[in-house]
Amino acid sequence: MKKHAIPMVLALVCLFADHFTLNAQSKVLQELEEIAIIDQKVMMPMRDGIRLATDIYRPKTDKKVPIIFSRTPYNFNSWGDGEQRTRTASRALEAVKRGYAYVVQNERGRYFSEGEWDILGVPLTDGYDAFSWMKDQPWSNGKIGTLGCSSTAEWQMAVAALDHPSHAAMVPQGFGAGVGRVGDIMEQGNWYRGGAEQMLFFAWLYGVEQDKFKPRIPAGATQEDLIRISRFYDLAPENPPVDMSEALSHLPIQDILKNINGKHEIYDKMIRRKPNDEDWFKGGLYHDDMDIGVPSFWFASWYDVSITPNIALFNHVRNNAKDKTVRENQYLVIAPTLHCGYTRATENTIVGERSVGDARLNYDEQIYGWFDMWLKGEDNDFKEKTPRVQYYTMGSNKWQASETWPPKNATPTTYYLNSNGGANSSFGDGALSTKKADSDNPDGFTYDPMVPVPSYGGNVCCTGNAVKGGAYDQQQMETRDDILVYTSDVLEEGVEITGFIESTLYVSSDVKDTDFTIKLIDVYPDGSAYNLDETIQRARYREGYDKEVFMEEGEVYKIDLTPMSTSNYFKKGHRIRIEVSSSNFPRFARNLNTGGNNYDEKEGIVAHNKIHHSKAYPSQITLPIVAE
Repeated sequence: MKKHAIPMVLALVCLFADHFTLNAQSKVLQELEEIAIIDQKVMMPMRDGIRLATDIYRPKTDKKVPIIFSRTPYNFNSWGDGEQRTRTASRALEAVKRGYAYVVQNERGRYFSEGEWDILGVPLTDGYDAFSWMKDQPWSNGKIGTLGCSSTAEWQMAVAALDHPSHAAMVPQGFGAGVGRVGDIMEQGNWYRGGAEQMLFFAWLYGVEQDKFKPRIPAGATQEDLIRISRFYDLAPENPPVDMSEALSHLPIQDILKNINGKHEIYDKMIRRKPNDEDWFKGGLYHDDMDIGVPSFWFASWYDVSITPNIALFNHVRNNAKDKTVRENQYLVIAPTLHCGYTRATENTIVGERSVGDARLNYDEQIYGWFDMWLKGEDNDFKEKTPRVQYYTMGSNKWQASETWPPKNATPTTYYLNSNGGANSSFGDGALSTKKADSDNPDGFTYDPMVPVPSYGGNVCCTGNAVKGGAYDQQQMETRDDILVYTSDVLEEGVEITGFIESTLYVSSDVKDTDFTIKLIDVYPDGSAYNLDETIQRARYREGYDKEVFMEEGEVYKIDLTPMSTSNYFKKGHRIRIEVSSSNFPRFARNLNTGGNNYDEKEGIVAHNKIHHSKAYPSQITLPIVAE
């Protein structure tokens, strides 16, 4: 083919691709219009007079129908940049085909909804009032199910604790941003892990926070006005693109958004909150003193930012809900994907760099079976066909089922950290063994907050180009001397690890405060080392998040880290490894080691940290090993 013909061919390919896309979109809209009554930009009133923009799609029938409700801070406007969008229409079409009304609503202060927005601070009564309004519509059968992922899921748990009589079932997916406290885990909506800030919201807020001076629709605008206006203005902010890998490095961290000209009022108040601040217990977060009164079908994923608190919440509700029917109707799916990536699994699912095989699942069939049972009252076979817990085991690359989490045949097995004092890097002498070390030969390393260990892969979302989520080969990372590497012997038989992974470190330092991190790694025979999960603990919070207790030089302290979670089959010939360090940046904010506020400091000090391991100081990790 002649060179000058190539651009013409490419142009034709693009033209046909656009044509097929437009045809597909037109087909969705045409089919939806044929079977649904479409009522957009309905301004649903809340008890304080604020009205929330709502789109309603319901079957053309005289029968009363159940409702699938999705409330979101994200833009679902049907038009953008002069083009019609069909993402919401596609979801509505699927629901209407199955006999449901599909209702999608913006949180207060978002896009066409009135009022002021505040992440995790929207009144719980908004959800309750929306349920009351929907149940009273003449076309409603009074049964409402909630559905959504991430920020479209985070509000569901706290509202479920209000136990509205029409809230019949919920399907929260990737819901960790709505979980405040569960037992000893206090993440406050993914803001913290072990008392260290998770930086995902630093980046996320830049893209989503809208200015209070944004264009406003005049009071009294009719529905017809709103629909017409929405064709020209979707009210979506378009912030200039930012290199988040550079932006998140700015100090002090309280000025990160200000430094990139982002709106920062919400961030300014959140960055100053300590883990146990009373403001976390107001607004939209769920805490474990609230009783969930709704049957729930939970969806989580191994490489999400909050897998452990997500699973812990499932167990908490199943064990502690006051209503027996609610306790007995909690189901869980755990996929081997990134945040909200369930349906993107393929025949060969790649998460980061690692293939985890065919991780597809019949999500729609299961979710609608769940809703059919609770919203339509169908006596279907959901419970007979659906295991209590469905989880994907990486390595063996298969879906498995259990009645409990962890599975009953998972036996906690403790491995102890060992070395001759030289576990630094993968070239060191660090080992994992089921025997405790006889004498203490502590492994020391230098943590310089100005040169932190960079995040490479991991259980993360929403950080732009700053962190790649998923499993990545850590070999190059493990050449650093500020990473301690402890590895088991080569496995003579395959080992499945499924459940919560507990870890305890005995530490000392020459600074008042510092952090300690752990990663769990699957090491292949060729040396490839894939990360499974990770955690962190800020030393000042080792005795609880309601107080700060600083370290003294020369003293050894016990630190229990927030549990990790996974299901991974370590094949014969593989090895089990953990990495220990004091930073994982920008997955987590750096500890500047001063003992100060950290958020308002520009200068850090170098810490000389030690990990102790002996019979007196048994630093360890406890792995749930599943019997064959």
